[in-house]
Amino acid sequence: MSSSTDFLGRPIVAVTGIGLVSSLGEGVEANWTALTAGRSGIHAITRFATDNLKTRIAGTVDFMDVSPITGIGLSYALAQSAGLEAVRMAGYNSDFPGPLFLAAPPIELEWQHRFLLDALPGKAREEAGYDRLMELVRQNRDADMYALTLFSGISERLADRLGTRGLPVTLSTACASGASAIQLGVEAIRRGETDRAIAIGTDGSVGAEALIRFSLLSALSTQNDKPERASKPFSKDRDGFVIAEGAAALVLESLASAKARGAKVLGVVHGCGEKADDFHRTRSKPDGSPIIATIRKGLEDAGLVPEDIGYVNAHGTSTPENDRMEAGGLMAVFGEHMRHVPISSNKSMIGHTLTAAGAIEAVFSLLTMRDGTLPPTINHDVPDPAIPLDTVANVKRDADVAAVLSNSFGFGGQNVSLVLGREPRG
Repeated sequence: MSSSTDFLGRPIVAVTGIGLVSSLGEGVEANWTALTAGRSGIHAITRFATDNLKTRIAGTVDFMDVSPITGIGLSYALAQSAGLEAVRMAGYNSDFPGPLFLAAPPIELEWQHRFLLDALPGKAREEAGYDRLMELVRQNRDADMYALTLFSGISERLADRLGTRGLPVTLSTACASGASAIQLGVEAIRRGETDRAIAIGTDGSVGAEALIRFSLLSALSTQNDKPERASKPFSKDRDGFVIAEGAAALVLESLASAKARGAKVLGVVHGCGEKADDFHRTRSKPDGSPIIATIRKGLEDAGLVPEDIGYVNAHGTSTPENDRMEAGGLMAVFGEHMRHVPISSNKSMIGHTLTAAGAIEAVFSLLTMRDGTLPPTINHDVPDPAIPLDTVANVKRDADVAAVLSNSFGFGGQNVSLVLGREPRG
């Protein structure tokens, strides 16, 4: 085994550039400063009317220059900002010499465009049900409207902007999407298909319809009076997640390539574990077996044991079931040792950024190791006695961490655990 290969003889995958946007701000350092200070980016929604909605708060990104704001347009703008920051940090000022793996939200016509279809000449305005919507779409020959339905549209524009190589890949695996994009990049490098890749997770899709859908699932917090205190991962009084927006990008590169060009290595991806949960569309399997298997696979792929992990960046959504299932899965894998491993949830401050979450939390995990600082889980004033974990409650903590487990568990489907390291092993 050389210094640039892992215990299985595979290329070690380094991270040489990162980029970040969230409700806390634009840029890696602005976000990290706010996060470690325990500042919340969650606020009352002003972008659209929230009258009669049960949830009127979110971690929306309201400072990007996007007009008119659409989920597609904002998701692209967020991805572009994070992507450009990452490739420049990695030392590329023009075309990026590798493929793009993009995690993006599902694409569909938004209400403003549905209303335009429903107002076509000669059409009586009526309830815009799905069958009628499909009929109107078939009748409409507007190329711009058609472009709004292309799932690959964001990645194609982004590939042109970043100058990436080959056909860009777009994926959407719910809340695990950002981590899935990183996993695809890691696997491509390990297979020898490329020396480098850029993985981006983005989501700018907060709208009234999204709020209504998640509210119907009883998944969102309704603690509207104090938005900054609504997201309470692992607390007894948690009542749901806070939907949010953001993007993160990671330039992944074989360690040999990074060393050859003198690039600064920000960390490495030791391992990736994934497991699907087919129990229910939104609920986890009651015995927690998919979550347990995901964490175990991540550690196994990394060649590490639970005692090697110094910190867990939790999925930690603040929903009653998810937090309990994640804690149970960790205890099953780590045993009593888990009581001594610090764990925190970035979502307590930035909310749940859905398809971007796995990528954003991977960036924060790298920064944790870089600075030896564990970000807090804020709003943790009423601990849940059923979750006996060290949650880094409310205030950041100094710690020397060499390996981090970053969890991303998708709504009733894909689960991914990334194992990130501060430096190559061996």
